[in-house]
Amino acid sequence: MKNRAYIFLSLVFFLFAFPSKSQSREQLVKNLKELSSAEMAGRKPGTPGHKLAQQYIISQYEKAGLEPWQQSYIQPFEILTGKSKMDGVNLLGMVPGKSDKMIVISAHYDHLGVRSGQVYFGADDNASGVAALIYIANYFKRIQPNYTLVFAAFDGEEYGLQGARYFVSDIDHQKIALNINMDMISRSSKKEIYACGTSHYPHLKPSLLAVADGHPAVKLKFGHDRKSSREQDWTYNSDQGEFHKHGIPFIYFGVEDHADYHRSTDTFDKIDTEFYGNVVEMILDFVKETDKKNHQP
Repeated sequence: MKNRAYIFLSLVFFLFAFPSKSQSREQLVKNLKELSSAEMAGRKPGTPGHKLAQQYIISQYEKAGLEPWQQSYIQPFEILTGKSKMDGVNLLGMVPGKSDKMIVISAHYDHLGVRSGQVYFGADDNASGVAALIYIANYFKRIQPNYTLVFAAFDGEEYGLQGARYFVSDIDHQKIALNINMDMISRSSKKEIYACGTSHYPHLKPSLLAVADGHPAVKLKFGHDRKSSREQDWTYNSDQGEFHKHGIPFIYFGVEDHADYHRSTDTFDKIDTEFYGNVVEMILDFVKETDKKNHQP
């Protein structure tokens, strides 16, 4: 009887401590919905909606059990816009690994705010990346990684990658093995997601191909990282650009621009939740795969 009681209690603990995939996906979509809500009003730096987004993300960091970065989740800096300044805030948490070498997993949380009386909700750009960041963090709260994982919700991306620039300027570059950046990952009429960066860092491509084989519902594409190509070069189009400037390897996950990019119509109801969930699980598998590797090219 004691053994049966022990087994029963262990099962109950497991069910509560480790939510099912469907429960995790529900929370993923809920977080995206909250971050792109009218209350957060487009998350423009310096606005009440931006402050609400900060509070929400920090609450999710705490639930995921992330340790603060350098004694605080908050890394303040100044966003410069012409002759004016705004208060910028990077939100940084971490899962200590077996090594102090780091993989930085990032997504920007700022957006365009309210313009001409219209809210620019920024659901795909980039509530989708931030919700994915939280999803991945929750996985690693119960499994110690080999690398130290830094979860960075960057501010000031829409003003020239300023949050990422400040973070990279304030750290020993030799300690960062890899940046995995997510920016617009939740909708594609072609069910495609791009992994940009393998032209610069080809040693990362085999891991991406191996992970893609396990996710046939998502079409993983390569490109947008060569100036000689006819397609747009995304190397410096999001926060990974600040890492690349210092020779830090990166992979940037993102979809091609859609009709609602940087418009007030980038709303939650346009999100393809099934595609989004599949993409985030694929990115999580890539994080797990790269955590096993030595990232020296």
